[in-house]
Formats: sequence, C-alpha cells, structure tokens
Amino acid sequence: MKIGYFLSSEEYTPAELLAQARGAEQAGFEALWISDHYHPWVDAQGQSPFVWSTIGALSQVCRLPVTTAVTCPTVRIHPAVIAQAAATSAVLHEGRFVLGVGTGEALNEHILGDAWPQADVRLAMLEEAVEVIRELWRGDFVNHHGPHYTVEHARIYTRPETPPSIYVSGFGPKSIELAARIGDGYVSTMPDADMVRRFREAGGGDKPCQAGFKAAYADTVDEGARIAYERWPNARVPGELSQVLPSPRHFEQAAQLVRPEQVRDAFVCGRDADAHLDMIDRYAKAGYDEVYVANTGPHWQGLFDLYQREVLPRLR
Repeated sequence: MKIGYFLSSEEYTPAELLAQARGAEQAGFEALWISDHYHPWVDAQGQSPFVWSTIGALSQVCRLPVTTAVTCPTVRIHPAVIAQAAATSAVLHEGRFVLGVGTGEALNEHILGDAWPQADVRLAMLEEAVEVIRELWRGDFVNHHGPHYTVEHARIYTRPETPPSIYVSGFGPKSIELAARIGDGYVSTMPDADMVRRFREAGGGDKPCQAGFKAAYADTVDEGARIAYERWPNARVPGELSQVLPSPRHFEQAAQLVRPEQVRDAFVCGRDADAHLDMIDRYAKAGYDEVYVANTGPHWQGLFDLYQREVLPRLR
C-alpha cells in the first residue's frame, strides 16, 4: 500500500502547504493529495487558496506525485478550463499528476449564482465534463455541443506526453458505478470494503483505489480531539448536508448537531503510532491501494516525525 499525505487547502496558507509538501517528502511519504475549495467548511479552518496556483508551486518544491482530492469540473469552473489547468500541472510535475474529480458541494460551486442541481444531474454533468476534458487532451481543435457544456474551436497546446489519469470520487451506488465506468481510478474517504467491491465489480477491475483519513497530532489524545472538534466539526455533519449547504456559517450551524466524541472517533488523535497503523490497516483490509493522512492543527511537523520514525518503517 502506498502511503501519502493530504494537503488541506481549507486550513493552511499556500506557504504552509508548500512547507508540508517538503516535510512529507523528507519524512518518506510517497505521494500527495490536495483539496480544491473556494471556501473552508467552517471559519475556524480559515483558508482556501486557489489550488491550481498551489499545484504549480508544488512542482518546484518536491517531486511527489499529486492528486486533486477532489476537483469539481462542472459548475464553478468550466471543464475546458480544468482541462488546461490539469494539462499544465501534468507538464510541471513531469507526468506525476492525477486529476481527481467529483460532483462537488454547493459550498464551493454556488458562488456564481448558478442553481445547484440535483444529484442525478450532477452525475450527468460530471460524466460530460470528463468527456470534454479527455477530448481536449487529445490535442486537436474541439467543438462540443452537449446537454450541459459547449466548447467552440478550442485546443490545448501545452500538454504532457501522456494525458493524466482521471480518478473519480464516489460514495453512493450511482456515483461509484459512474467512477467504475469512466474513471481510471477511484477516490473515497471511507474504509468501506463494500464500496471498493462495488467499484471493482461495476467495471473498475484492478484500477487504483485511493482513500484518505484525518489526524490531529498532539501531545495527548484529549488535546488532539479538542483541536479536531475546533477545526473540523463538519466531519460528522449528517446525511446530504455536506453537498447542499452553501456557506461556512451554515456548516457551523449544522455542526451544532455534532458532539465532540463523534469528531474524536472520526480522527486519529494524539501521537500513538499504533493508532495510525490501526487506521491504515482498516483501509488496507477494505481493499485500497493508496491511503493519505491529513493533519489538522498546528503540529504537522510532529506528525511527520512520528511517521518517519515509527509508522512508515513498520509498514515497510
């Protein structure tokens, strides 16, 4: 299993994200995830730099492969623009770039005043967006007139030798089946063997499956749990609220339904290497090929030291 680090754009400045990428490479992590947001989930997270600028800068500070986890190429940014951004990123990273995509959240996608579509429409838009992106990556002039997108006489000139892979996020049956049908790989955040099995049986076969989890490194479990609840109470917002709430203040209101112990259970808190190894083992048993750990709070260097000293050597 490949072990990577998850760069949380919602919580850290661009300079901190670059410093974390350097630290992750030095600690022995094998790859990077990076989130793509316009807003943080809640104001306590406090950041949200433009991911494509950060991805370009990452190419100059480390050589780890990078996957967006995940980009929504349907509403806020037209898929023709995402195609160009991803192609440039792949060139800068010398092919070590994967475009992870999903249907997104209203939190980030509503900002231009567009209606937020129902789930089935969002899936159809994602499928067409991926079609547009791949068509543009072939290097010819593209004219596309589909139900959701129009592209007229567009060509991407700066392209990598090999088009990037596209991994598709999915949680419900329909989105997992779409991921299996159109994706080069699968992205999730849950150590759920049924989801991986559904992806593989629906046509995913032996394509790579990635997942991620969150940690809150601190001197004690209680301190880590306090940081996790302060920064990420949205981690246990129930149902479809994460897809439909439009602003951080709405997530803060919904998070009042979340108890501290629920967030504590969703994170690996403290500095116990065994707790991290146990979480990684849950994802390995679920069938994932790659797992990415994100730190929340100020003590990310402590997490890197822990992984370099105790976690990664025991995995290898």
